[in-house]
Amino acid sequence: MRKQIKKIAKSDKISYNYDVRPILSDKCFACHGPDKNKQEAGFRLDIEQFAKAPLKETKGAFAIVPGKPDSSELIKRITSTDPAYQMPTPESHLGLLSEQEITVLTKWIEQGAKYEKHWAFTSPEKATLPEIDDKDWARNEIDYFIADKMQLKDFSPSEEADKETLLKRISLDLTGLLPNLQLQKQYDADKSEDAYEKAIDKLMASPQFGEKMAIHWLDVSRYADSYGYQDDDRRTQWPYRDWVIHAFNKNMPYDQFLTWQLAGDMLPDSSKEKTLATAFLRNHKYTEEGGVIPEEYRVEYNLDKVKTYTKGVLGLTVECAQCHDHKYDPISQKDYYKMFAFFNNSKEKGLEGLVGSEPAKTPILKLSDYDTKNLLKFINRKDTGTIQVSVMGELEDTMRTTYILERGVYDQHGEVVTAGALPAVMDFDTTKYPKNRLGLAKWTIDKRNPLTARVFVNQMWEQLFGKGIVKSIGDFGMQGNLPTHPELLDWLAVDFMEHKWDIKRLIKKILMSATYRQSSNIKKEHLEKDPDNLFYARAPRIRLQAETIRDMVLGSSGLLIKEIGGPSVKPYQPKGLWEGATSGRGTLTVYRQDNGEDLYRRGIYTFIKLTVPPPSMIIFDASNRDQCEVQRTNTSTPLQALVMMNDPTVLEASRVFAENLSEKEKDADKAINTAFQSIICRQPETKELDILKKYYKDQLNLFSKKKEVAQNVIDVGEYPHKGNPTDIAKTAALMRVITMIYNMEEAIVKV
Repeated sequence: MRKQIKKIAKSDKISYNYDVRPILSDKCFACHGPDKNKQEAGFRLDIEQFAKAPLKETKGAFAIVPGKPDSSELIKRITSTDPAYQMPTPESHLGLLSEQEITVLTKWIEQGAKYEKHWAFTSPEKATLPEIDDKDWARNEIDYFIADKMQLKDFSPSEEADKETLLKRISLDLTGLLPNLQLQKQYDADKSEDAYEKAIDKLMASPQFGEKMAIHWLDVSRYADSYGYQDDDRRTQWPYRDWVIHAFNKNMPYDQFLTWQLAGDMLPDSSKEKTLATAFLRNHKYTEEGGVIPEEYRVEYNLDKVKTYTKGVLGLTVECAQCHDHKYDPISQKDYYKMFAFFNNSKEKGLEGLVGSEPAKTPILKLSDYDTKNLLKFINRKDTGTIQVSVMGELEDTMRTTYILERGVYDQHGEVVTAGALPAVMDFDTTKYPKNRLGLAKWTIDKRNPLTARVFVNQMWEQLFGKGIVKSIGDFGMQGNLPTHPELLDWLAVDFMEHKWDIKRLIKKILMSATYRQSSNIKKEHLEKDPDNLFYARAPRIRLQAETIRDMVLGSSGLLIKEIGGPSVKPYQPKGLWEGATSGRGTLTVYRQDNGEDLYRRGIYTFIKLTVPPPSMIIFDASNRDQCEVQRTNTSTPLQALVMMNDPTVLEASRVFAENLSEKEKDADKAINTAFQSIICRQPETKELDILKKYYKDQLNLFSKKKEVAQNVIDVGEYPHKGNPTDIAKTAALMRVITMIYNMEEAIVKV
């Protein structure tokens, strides 16, 4: 028996990249793909010459006969109901193909079974702007590609968001902070045609821009303040964080930004700043425990470097090839260890010493007081003395031999290999690129490299829209998602490179588009036909990042200290967390909370201990930074409400805000209105204001009768009290109202 094949129109053109390969990758490549150790019947489907060759185990048969699906063994087997004959086999647990999938493969063979190189491994090209019906809607090139796809769904774009919403949106996206009341008033009063653009330029020029941008890159570079593993002692990598913020604020071109981080120490004109940038490759976990095998951990550190580089910069899951040829992408184990070889000549050791030992883990960069005052002024030094940062440095007198490691085991040496980049992506021309990290950097930023610009553009799009044009941010391989708008992704990638890898220009281009400026209000037809908003017929509603939620609370209340850079700080945290997860060794066995201004620093500066990350930030899906992360999860849990209602920072901010408002504004209704506008960034609707007023009166009535309860409510946080002690009831009631506003969905969601 064979399944019936659904008829499709002859005019339907089947694309191998977009229609066929996803099916083969899902259902076939596990047994008939690149991994030669797992190839069943000696047959592979991922390469055309093998897929169309005579089958070894079925004499006279061909898996694919171009133009003749009925003669193709592939079609016979995927339509068979005989368990002994059908593909995929029941034992593979891959599941049978759907009727639609069978139809696609059949039609593809009818049309000649043409293979194509994987889309992400072909150099991007700038497509001609498509013709669209509503040219008046488009504000720049981005909108032409978006409108073209919308027309396929018979969608019309949403109306432009109002001025209040747009200001809040760009302020959060560019600085991670809410616009203060002064900026809100200035923007509202500016009736000029370029008011929106001027606001973007102003926000992008602020030093807070670098802080907002750095959060994502610190996830990529797995920045943390401790070494990880069991002892998990303190480390001083924070000058690297200061450099990342500085680089984004000065708008360092992305090609230079990458080059310095991959090989700043190897540049002909290397400097302490360029060497500092290579901390990017040394932010991995590091053991300080006795009894370990140093070579095992040295290899582990280099495996981490390969993963960070390939996932964060190239957007590939290359780590699959550590133990065997990649099952889905054309990356062999040999390719993997040739990439590994770029990092294998470092002076780095697997075990430098036990916890608390000196010197710091080599190679290190020592930064003196003179350096930070004269050469590296962007580093926010808090005291004198030498700072030691783990950076890259090459062995000078010898070259360490690199082997293919059998099954990925550190001491199972196989074939010797030398450094080389991934041939599936682009050839590594040894006449142009030296076989070291500097050569890897040059290969990476070569404009012919099909991945580097695409991957970064996609990351920036995801930061602004909540999802990438390629949804799988860290996987541009065959198992990753296809781009929803491939022509747009390529246009942006080429445009980015043509304009000297200018990051601020790229972001401004997106923010200036009509696509970005749309309202996030959901229309019924959009929700029914496009629930995931793949066609961008509306702006997304995105829960704020963990750091931004903290910054929103501190900033709106007036508590935020806007100091840039410096060592990490320890804000309020539940007692006993560190103490309950410690080996008893090192300087981080006990959590010693900071005081004064350090309690009110931005979330980016919160101390990250790898074994016990900051709890309130983890609850809001912050990266735990133990490995490269290019995309955070976005959950909605009751614990998040628990944090917003009970976290000392939120309660203290509400109290301080209430005390300041009570002192400045004697009218409670006006104080409530000011608080709402400061946090939500718009005027409250009548119904909202009525609810808040009623709640205030109820709480005031309660606290007026029970002053001791009011005192307990406002007795939170270390910030000094302000105002008249006789107004405790009013302050406590207003504090409760402000806490309620912080707990509105709109307070922690970008709309």
